[in-house]
Amino acid sequence: MVSADPTTLALEFIAGAVLGGLLGFGTKRVAKLIAIIFGIELMVVRYLQSQGIVIVDWDRLSAGLITTQEQTVSNAGVTAHWIDSLLSVASIAVGFTIGFLIGYHRA
Repeated sequence: MVSADPTTLALEFIAGAVLGGLLGFGTKRVAKLIAIIFGIELMVVRYLQSQGIVIVDWDRLSAGLITTQEQTVSNAGVTAHWIDSLLSVASIAVGFTIGFLIGYHRA
């Protein structure tokens, strides 16, 4: 039987929303800073390449990023009490996701 305390679920939802909002806000700020740094580095490397100072083999550089691997994980035998597990994670996850999206879009 599923036992759910509405007060506990509400507190977990609120805590997840607050943490998600803070993390979303911070993530967007850090992502913007990293994008600016990478953009400047790419412009510098392209400029140095155009001046003949640096030679970059772009095909060889990106070859490792193109290949992908697929992994499969079997969860045989995990059928007991999945509703309890889902309910215990859902309140935090939903609150965190909503807070993250709000914080990310407000940044």
